Amino acid sequence: MVTAILVAAGSSRRMGFDKLTAPLGGLPVAERSLRVLCECRGIHSVVVVTTAEKQDGFAALAERSRGKLAGVCEGGAERHLSVWAGLRLVPPGTRWVAVHDAARPLVSQRALAAVIAAAREAGAAALAHRVTDTLKRADASARVIGSVDREGLWAMETPQVFRLDWLQDAYAGVVAAGTVVTDEVSAIQAAGHGVCLVENSDPNPKITVAGDLVLAEALLRAGPPSADVD
Repeated sequence: MVTAILVAAGSSRRMGFDKLTAPLGGLPVAERSLRVLCECRGIHSVVVVTTAEKQDGFAALAERSRGKLAGVCEGGAERHLSVWAGLRLVPPGTRWVAVHDAARPLVSQRALAAVIAAAREAGAAALAHRVTDTLKRADASARVIGSVDREGLWAMETPQVFRLDWLQDAYAGVVAAGTVVTDEVSAIQAAGHGVCLVENSDPNPKITVAGDLVLAEALLRAGPPSADVD
């Protein structure tokens, strides 16, 4: 059984307004992310981690979740604390956990199926894409001071999918040590497990600044990637 944890507790500091409630194709960004997860055949239940103010709003979406909304809880001050809170609500029978950022509402069903399948084989897998841009290092004044070799560099995406026991143990260690990790892969690596990267060729942008909403709207109007799976 696969349970998805949808992380929707961000502060949207860089956006300037709540990006998760911003409209995207007629639905709030976070609700569209929830819908994508609930439509995935390989995901059997979903736990939403959000702010105290949004808990009732997500709970009201239960009827539209295809019976998959298993719980809604309040997140923590840091992302890893939000995921830790969500892990406490995964239903019995869960063997795999897929952690997804609510700010990535356009992840394709094909990508979801691929990363879940890879995790079942390897124990841990994450969507990612190869870094293709030229990378420069700059100082505090934004003056270029050097180049970064992009060979072997990947940009991480979500979902990131893991054996439940691996992720629980990894986050127990993170919380006990009081350290901060920015994604689940970092926690899993710190616990000594390897992670398989699944190259995602489908659009899966993260809504971070206002311009990302414009791009997401255009991608949504263009329709799903060809040869997508149900």
